[in-house]
Amino acid sequence: MVKLESKLPEVGTTIFTVMTRMANEYGAINLSQGFPGYEIDHELKELVDKHIQLGRNQYSPLAGVPELLEAIAHKKKLLYGCDLDPQTEITITHGATEGIFSGLTALIRPGDEVVYFEPAYDAYLPAIQLNGGVGVPIRLKSPNYSIDWEQVRKAISPRTRLIMINSPHNPTGMVWSKGDMLALQEVVEGTDILILSDEVYQHVLFDATAHQSVLAFPELCRRSLVTMSFGKTFHATGWRVGYAIAPPALTRELRKVHQFNTFSINRPFQHALAEYLLKPERYLSLPGFFQEKRDFFRAAIADSPFELLDCRGTYFQSVSYKDYSERSDMDMAEWLTKEVGVAAIPVSAFYSDGTDEQVLRFCFAKEASMLEEAGKRLSKL
Repeated sequence: MVKLESKLPEVGTTIFTVMTRMANEYGAINLSQGFPGYEIDHELKELVDKHIQLGRNQYSPLAGVPELLEAIAHKKKLLYGCDLDPQTEITITHGATEGIFSGLTALIRPGDEVVYFEPAYDAYLPAIQLNGGVGVPIRLKSPNYSIDWEQVRKAISPRTRLIMINSPHNPTGMVWSKGDMLALQEVVEGTDILILSDEVYQHVLFDATAHQSVLAFPELCRRSLVTMSFGKTFHATGWRVGYAIAPPALTRELRKVHQFNTFSINRPFQHALAEYLLKPERYLSLPGFFQEKRDFFRAAIADSPFELLDCRGTYFQSVSYKDYSERSDMDMAEWLTKEVGVAAIPVSAFYSDGTDEQVLRFCFAKEASMLEEAGKRLSKL
Protein backbone atom coordinates (compact mmCIF):
# COMPACT_ATOMS: atom_id res chain seq x y z
CA MET A 1 0.00 0.00 0.00
CA VAL A 2 1.14 3.53 -0.77
CA LYS A 3 1.66 5.50 2.42
CA LEU A 4 -1.04 8.12 2.80
CA GLU A 5 -1.47 10.70 5.54
CA SER A 6 -5.08 11.83 5.76
CA LYS A 7 -5.86 15.54 5.81
CA LEU A 8 -8.96 14.72 7.86
CA PRO A 9 -7.87 11.81 10.06
CA GLU A 10 -10.77 12.12 12.49
CA VAL A 11 -13.48 12.34 9.83
CA GLY A 12 -15.45 9.26 8.85
CA THR A 13 -18.62 8.77 6.83
CA THR A 14 -21.08 11.60 7.42
CA ILE A 15 -23.84 10.85 9.93
CA PHE A 16 -26.47 11.58 7.26
CA THR A 17 -25.18 8.75 5.08
CA VAL A 18 -24.89 6.43 8.08
CA MET A 19 -28.46 6.97 9.27
CA THR A 20 -30.00 6.91 5.79
CA ARG A 21 -28.21 3.62 5.05
CA MET A 22 -29.50 2.21 8.34
CA ALA A 23 -33.04 3.44 7.63
CA ASN A 24 -32.97 1.68 4.25
CA GLU A 25 -31.54 -1.50 5.74
CA TYR A 26 -34.23 -1.77 8.44
CA GLY A 27 -37.12 -0.32 6.44
CA ALA A 28 -37.48 2.61 8.83
CA ILE A 29 -39.21 5.91 8.15
CA ASN A 30 -36.30 8.18 7.29
CA LEU A 31 -36.64 11.45 9.21
CA SER A 32 -32.86 11.75 9.50
CA GLN A 33 -31.39 13.21 6.32
CA GLY A 34 -32.70 16.66 5.45
CA PHE A 35 -34.33 16.21 2.07
CA PRO A 36 -37.99 16.86 1.19
CA GLY A 37 -40.17 13.80 0.82
CA TYR A 38 -42.50 15.27 -1.81
CA GLU A 39 -42.33 16.45 -5.40
CA ILE A 40 -41.24 19.88 -6.58
CA ASP A 41 -43.76 22.19 -8.25
CA HIS A 42 -44.89 20.76 -11.60
CA GLU A 43 -44.48 24.19 -13.18
CA LEU A 44 -40.82 24.25 -12.24
CA LYS A 45 -40.27 20.83 -13.81
CA GLU A 46 -41.96 22.06 -16.98
CA LEU A 47 -39.68 25.08 -17.08
CA VAL A 48 -36.62 22.84 -16.87
CA ASP A 49 -37.91 20.76 -19.77
CA LYS A 50 -38.68 23.93 -21.72
CA HIS A 51 -35.14 25.24 -21.45
CA ILE A 52 -33.63 21.83 -22.26
CA GLN A 53 -35.73 21.76 -25.43
CA LEU A 54 -34.60 25.31 -26.25
CA GLY A 55 -31.06 23.99 -26.38
CA ARG A 56 -29.69 25.67 -23.26
CA ASN A 57 -27.54 22.67 -22.42
CA GLN A 58 -23.94 23.86 -22.69
CA TYR A 59 -21.71 25.60 -20.15
CA SER A 60 -23.18 28.63 -18.45
CA PRO A 61 -21.07 31.72 -17.75
CA LEU A 62 -18.79 31.25 -14.74
CA ALA A 63 -20.87 33.53 -12.48
CA GLY A 64 -24.23 32.21 -13.69
CA VAL A 65 -26.70 33.06 -16.41
CA PRO A 66 -27.53 36.82 -16.41
CA GLU A 67 -31.28 36.23 -16.11
CA LEU A 68 -30.88 34.32 -12.85
CA LEU A 69 -28.39 36.80 -11.40
CA GLU A 70 -30.82 39.61 -12.11
CA ALA A 71 -33.76 37.67 -10.65
CA ILE A 72 -31.81 37.09 -7.43
CA ALA A 73 -30.89 40.77 -7.18
CA HIS A 74 -34.57 41.71 -7.59
CA LYS A 75 -35.59 39.16 -4.94
CA LYS A 76 -33.10 40.50 -2.39
CA LYS A 77 -34.22 44.06 -3.04
CA LEU A 78 -37.80 42.98 -2.36
CA LEU A 79 -36.92 41.06 0.81
CA TYR A 80 -34.12 43.09 2.39
CA GLY A 81 -34.04 46.46 0.62
CA CYS A 82 -30.47 45.97 -0.60
CA ASP A 83 -29.19 47.05 -4.00
CA LEU A 84 -26.98 44.34 -5.52
CA ASP A 85 -25.01 44.45 -8.76
CA PRO A 86 -25.90 41.14 -10.46
CA GLN A 87 -22.62 41.00 -12.36
CA THR A 88 -20.19 41.73 -9.53
CA GLU A 89 -21.91 40.59 -6.32
CA ILE A 90 -23.77 37.33 -7.08
CA THR A 91 -22.33 33.93 -8.06
CA ILE A 92 -24.27 30.73 -8.78
CA THR A 93 -22.66 27.80 -6.94
CA HIS A 94 -22.94 24.02 -6.82
CA GLY A 95 -25.27 24.13 -3.84
CA ALA A 96 -24.67 26.34 -0.83
CA THR A 97 -22.01 23.94 0.47
CA GLU A 98 -19.75 24.66 -2.50
CA GLY A 99 -20.26 28.36 -1.86
CA ILE A 100 -19.16 27.82 1.75
CA PHE A 101 -16.13 25.73 0.79
CA SER A 102 -15.02 28.01 -2.04
CA GLY A 103 -15.58 31.05 0.16
CA LEU A 104 -13.44 29.67 2.98
CA THR A 105 -10.76 28.60 0.49
CA ALA A 106 -10.65 32.12 -0.92
CA LEU A 107 -10.72 34.02 2.35
CA ILE A 108 -8.72 32.19 5.01
CA ARG A 109 -5.02 31.35 5.24
CA PRO A 110 -3.15 28.74 7.29
CA GLY A 111 -3.30 29.65 10.97
CA ASP A 112 -6.32 31.94 10.60
CA GLU A 113 -8.98 31.43 13.27
CA VAL A 114 -12.61 30.98 12.28
CA VAL A 115 -15.23 31.45 14.99
CA TYR A 116 -18.39 29.38 14.50
CA PHE A 117 -21.34 28.22 16.60
CA GLU A 118 -22.01 24.66 17.80
CA PRO A 119 -23.91 22.48 17.30
CA ALA A 120 -22.96 23.17 13.68
CA TYR A 121 -23.65 21.78 10.21
CA ASP A 122 -20.96 19.14 9.82
CA ALA A 123 -19.37 20.62 6.67
CA TYR A 124 -18.10 23.74 8.44
CA LEU A 125 -15.16 22.47 10.48
CA PRO A 126 -13.68 20.15 7.81
CA ALA A 127 -13.78 23.02 5.28
CA ILE A 128 -11.96 25.25 7.78
CA GLN A 129 -9.35 22.59 8.51
CA LEU A 130 -8.73 21.65 4.87
CA ASN A 131 -7.82 25.28 4.24
CA GLY A 132 -5.39 25.41 7.13
CA GLY A 133 -7.71 27.36 9.40
CA VAL A 134 -8.34 26.81 13.09
CA GLY A 135 -11.95 26.37 14.14
CA VAL A 136 -12.96 28.20 17.32
CA PRO A 137 -16.35 26.83 18.43
CA ILE A 138 -18.82 28.86 20.49
CA ARG A 139 -21.37 26.66 22.22
CA LEU A 140 -24.98 27.77 21.93
CA LYS A 141 -26.77 27.65 25.29
CA SER A 142 -29.33 24.85 25.43
CA PRO A 143 -32.21 24.23 25.67
CA ASN A 144 -33.12 27.32 23.58
CA TYR A 145 -29.67 27.54 21.97
CA SER A 146 -29.15 31.24 22.61
CA ILE A 147 -25.85 33.04 21.99
CA ASP A 148 -23.54 34.03 24.83
CA TRP A 149 -22.12 37.23 23.38
CA GLU A 150 -19.58 37.62 26.17
CA GLN A 151 -18.17 34.25 25.15
CA VAL A 152 -18.01 35.44 21.54
CA ARG A 153 -16.10 38.57 22.52
CA LYS A 154 -13.60 36.51 24.52
CA ALA A 155 -13.07 34.20 21.54
CA ILE A 156 -11.92 37.05 19.29
CA SER A 157 -8.15 37.27 18.94
CA PRO A 158 -5.63 38.97 16.64
CA ARG A 159 -5.74 35.78 14.54
CA THR A 160 -9.53 35.86 14.04
CA ARG A 161 -10.13 36.13 10.31
CA LEU A 162 -13.78 35.16 9.95
CA ILE A 163 -16.98 34.45 11.88
CA MET A 164 -19.42 31.86 10.48
CA ILE A 165 -23.10 32.21 11.30
CA ASN A 166 -26.17 30.17 10.34
CA SER A 167 -29.75 31.38 10.67
CA PRO A 168 -32.24 29.77 10.68
CA HIS A 169 -29.93 27.36 12.43
CA ASN A 170 -29.37 23.72 11.56
CA PRO A 171 -29.76 21.54 13.61
CA THR A 172 -31.49 23.45 16.43
CA GLY A 173 -34.16 25.50 14.63
CA MET A 174 -32.96 28.64 16.46
CA VAL A 175 -33.30 31.95 14.58
CA TRP A 176 -31.03 34.94 15.11
CA SER A 177 -32.81 38.06 16.37
CA LYS A 178 -32.17 41.64 15.34
CA GLY A 179 -30.44 42.05 18.69
CA ASP A 180 -28.07 39.20 17.80
CA MET A 181 -27.23 40.84 14.48
CA LEU A 182 -26.52 44.16 16.16
CA ALA A 183 -24.34 42.39 18.74
CA LEU A 184 -22.38 40.76 15.90
CA GLN A 185 -22.03 44.16 14.26
CA GLU A 186 -20.59 45.54 17.49
CA VAL A 187 -18.09 42.65 17.78
CA VAL A 188 -16.62 43.20 14.30
CA GLU A 189 -16.76 47.00 14.30
CA GLY A 190 -13.32 48.51 13.72
CA THR A 191 -11.76 45.15 12.73
CA ASP A 192 -10.95 43.38 9.45
CA ILE A 193 -12.96 40.31 10.49
CA LEU A 194 -15.08 38.84 7.70
CA ILE A 195 -18.43 37.06 8.03
CA LEU A 196 -19.71 33.98 6.24
CA SER A 197 -23.47 33.79 6.69
CA ASP A 198 -25.20 30.50 5.83
CA GLU A 199 -28.83 31.44 5.14
CA VAL A 200 -30.12 28.41 3.24
CA TYR A 201 -33.30 28.21 5.34
CA GLN A 202 -34.19 31.88 4.80
CA HIS A 203 -37.79 31.03 3.85
CA VAL A 204 -38.36 28.29 6.43
CA LEU A 205 -39.57 30.44 9.34
CA PHE A 206 -42.49 30.08 11.72
CA ASP A 207 -44.83 32.11 13.91
CA ALA A 208 -44.29 35.32 11.91
CA THR A 209 -40.57 35.28 12.76
CA ALA A 210 -38.59 37.64 10.51
CA HIS A 211 -35.39 36.52 8.83
CA GLN A 212 -32.51 38.75 9.86
CA SER A 213 -30.18 38.53 6.88
CA VAL A 214 -26.79 40.24 6.94
CA LEU A 215 -27.96 41.78 3.66
CA ALA A 216 -30.30 44.01 5.67
CA PHE A 217 -27.44 45.39 7.81
CA PRO A 218 -25.12 47.56 5.67
CA GLU A 219 -22.25 47.46 8.16
CA LEU A 220 -22.35 43.66 8.15
CA CYS A 221 -23.09 43.31 4.46
CA ARG A 222 -19.92 45.10 3.38
CA ARG A 223 -17.75 42.41 5.04
CA SER A 224 -19.95 39.36 4.42
CA LEU A 225 -20.27 36.44 2.07
CA VAL A 226 -23.80 35.02 2.16
CA THR A 227 -24.71 31.54 0.92
CA MET A 228 -28.23 30.49 -0.03
CA SER A 229 -29.87 27.49 -1.69
CA PHE A 230 -32.53 26.92 -4.32
CA GLY A 231 -32.56 23.25 -3.37
CA LYS A 232 -33.80 24.04 0.14
CA THR A 233 -36.17 26.75 -1.06
CA PHE A 234 -37.89 24.85 -3.87
CA HIS A 235 -37.63 21.26 -2.55
CA ALA A 236 -35.00 20.19 -5.12
CA THR A 237 -31.94 19.32 -3.05
CA GLY A 238 -30.64 16.96 -5.76
CA TRP A 239 -30.26 19.83 -8.21
CA ARG A 240 -27.35 21.25 -6.20
CA VAL A 241 -27.99 24.86 -7.23
CA GLY A 242 -27.14 27.57 -4.73
CA TYR A 243 -25.63 31.02 -4.81
CA ALA A 244 -23.28 33.32 -2.97
CA ILE A 245 -23.65 37.07 -2.45
CA ALA A 246 -20.72 39.27 -1.48
CA PRO A 247 -19.24 42.72 -2.15
CA PRO A 248 -17.21 42.94 -5.39
CA ALA A 249 -13.80 42.47 -3.73
CA LEU A 250 -14.91 39.29 -1.92
CA THR A 251 -16.78 38.04 -4.98
CA ARG A 252 -13.66 38.35 -7.13
CA GLU A 253 -11.74 36.14 -4.72
CA LEU A 254 -14.61 33.65 -4.46
CA ARG A 255 -14.83 33.33 -8.24
CA LYS A 256 -11.09 32.65 -8.51
CA VAL A 257 -11.67 29.48 -6.50
CA HIS A 258 -15.10 28.70 -7.94
CA GLN A 259 -13.77 28.65 -11.52
CA PHE A 260 -11.33 25.86 -10.66
CA ASN A 261 -13.75 24.03 -8.40
CA THR A 262 -16.90 23.62 -10.50
CA PHE A 263 -16.55 26.46 -13.07
CA SER A 264 -20.23 26.53 -14.04
CA ILE A 265 -23.56 25.17 -12.81
CA ASN A 266 -26.36 23.27 -14.59
CA ARG A 267 -27.57 25.72 -17.24
CA PRO A 268 -31.19 24.65 -17.94
CA PHE A 269 -31.90 24.62 -14.20
CA GLN A 270 -30.60 28.18 -13.94
CA HIS A 271 -32.87 29.41 -16.75
CA ALA A 272 -35.84 27.59 -15.21
CA LEU A 273 -35.22 29.13 -11.79
CA ALA A 274 -34.84 32.61 -13.29
CA GLU A 275 -38.26 32.32 -14.86
CA TYR A 276 -39.80 30.72 -11.78
CA LEU A 277 -38.65 33.62 -9.58
CA LEU A 278 -40.72 36.08 -11.63
CA LYS A 279 -43.68 35.27 -9.35
CA PRO A 280 -42.66 36.25 -5.77
CA GLU A 281 -45.62 34.41 -4.25
CA ARG A 282 -43.80 31.18 -5.04
CA TYR A 283 -41.30 31.87 -2.26
CA LEU A 284 -43.29 34.28 -0.10
CA SER A 285 -45.80 31.48 0.61
CA LEU A 286 -43.15 29.05 1.88
CA PRO A 287 -43.23 29.96 5.62
CA GLY A 288 -46.89 28.98 5.79
CA PHE A 289 -46.25 25.78 3.84
CA PHE A 290 -43.49 24.66 6.19
CA GLN A 291 -45.22 25.79 9.38
CA GLU A 292 -48.13 23.52 8.55
CA LYS A 293 -45.70 20.59 8.39
CA ARG A 294 -43.95 21.61 11.61
CA ASP A 295 -47.22 21.92 13.50
CA PHE A 296 -48.50 18.63 12.09
CA PHE A 297 -45.37 16.76 13.20
CA ARG A 298 -45.28 18.34 16.64
CA ALA A 299 -48.91 17.30 17.15
CA ALA A 300 -48.16 13.80 15.84
CA ILE A 301 -45.45 13.19 18.47
CA ALA A 302 -47.07 15.15 21.31
CA ASP A 303 -47.94 11.89 23.11
CA SER A 304 -44.43 10.48 22.78
CA PRO A 305 -42.03 10.60 25.76
CA PHE A 306 -39.91 13.21 23.97
CA GLU A 307 -39.67 16.84 25.04
CA LEU A 308 -40.25 19.10 22.02
CA LEU A 309 -37.60 21.81 21.88
CA ASP A 310 -38.31 25.24 20.41
CA CYS A 311 -38.33 25.31 16.60
CA ARG A 312 -38.64 28.74 14.97
CA GLY A 313 -37.02 27.89 11.64
CA THR A 314 -35.56 25.16 9.34
CA TYR A 315 -37.44 21.93 8.67
CA PHE A 316 -35.91 20.12 11.64
CA GLN A 317 -37.49 19.39 15.01
CA SER A 318 -35.13 18.64 17.89
CA VAL A 319 -36.32 16.64 20.88
CA SER A 320 -34.83 15.79 24.26
CA TYR A 321 -35.25 12.27 25.62
CA LYS A 322 -33.24 12.66 28.84
CA ASP A 323 -36.30 11.90 30.98
CA TYR A 324 -37.00 8.73 28.98
CA SER A 325 -33.69 6.93 28.54
CA GLU A 326 -30.07 7.04 29.61
CA ARG A 327 -28.84 5.84 26.21
CA SER A 328 -26.34 7.96 24.31
CA ASP A 329 -27.91 9.84 21.45
CA MET A 330 -26.16 7.59 18.89
CA ASP A 331 -27.42 4.46 20.66
CA MET A 332 -30.88 5.99 20.87
CA ALA A 333 -30.90 6.85 17.16
CA GLU A 334 -29.82 3.33 16.25
CA TRP A 335 -32.40 1.76 18.57
CA LEU A 336 -35.22 3.90 17.18
CA THR A 337 -34.23 2.97 13.64
CA LYS A 338 -33.92 -0.76 14.24
CA GLU A 339 -36.64 -1.40 16.83
CA VAL A 340 -39.19 1.40 16.37
CA GLY A 341 -38.78 2.05 12.66
CA VAL A 342 -38.08 5.78 12.72
CA ALA A 343 -34.65 7.21 11.86
CA ALA A 344 -33.31 10.46 13.39
CA ILE A 345 -29.95 12.21 13.66
CA PRO A 346 -28.03 12.24 16.98
CA VAL A 347 -27.16 15.89 17.64
CA SER A 348 -23.76 14.95 19.12
CA ALA A 349 -22.66 14.61 15.48
CA PHE A 350 -22.86 18.41 15.20
CA TYR A 351 -20.34 19.04 18.01
CA SER A 352 -16.57 18.91 17.38
CA ASP A 353 -16.05 17.19 20.73
CA GLY A 354 -19.08 14.88 20.45
CA THR A 355 -21.06 16.58 23.23
CA ASP A 356 -24.10 14.45 24.00
CA GLU A 357 -27.08 16.27 25.54
CA GLN A 358 -29.45 13.40 24.68
CA VAL A 359 -31.08 15.31 21.84
CA LEU A 360 -32.24 13.94 18.48
CA ARG A 361 -33.13 15.82 15.28
CA PHE A 362 -36.05 14.82 13.06
CA CYS A 363 -36.71 16.19 9.55
CA PHE A 364 -40.40 17.01 9.01
CA ALA A 365 -40.16 18.02 5.33
CA LYS A 366 -42.17 14.93 4.44
CA GLU A 367 -45.66 13.97 3.34
CA ALA A 368 -48.31 14.09 6.07
CA SER A 369 -48.91 10.32 5.85
CA MET A 370 -45.24 9.62 6.63
CA LEU A 371 -45.22 12.06 9.54
CA GLU A 372 -48.45 10.61 10.89
CA GLU A 373 -47.07 7.04 10.81
CA ALA A 374 -43.82 8.17 12.46
CA GLY A 375 -45.90 9.87 15.16
CA LYS A 376 -47.87 6.67 15.80
CA ARG A 377 -44.70 4.63 16.20
CA LEU A 378 -43.00 7.13 18.49
CA SER A 379 -46.13 7.60 20.60
CA LYS A 380 -46.12 3.91 21.49
CA LEU A 381 -42.83 4.23 23.38
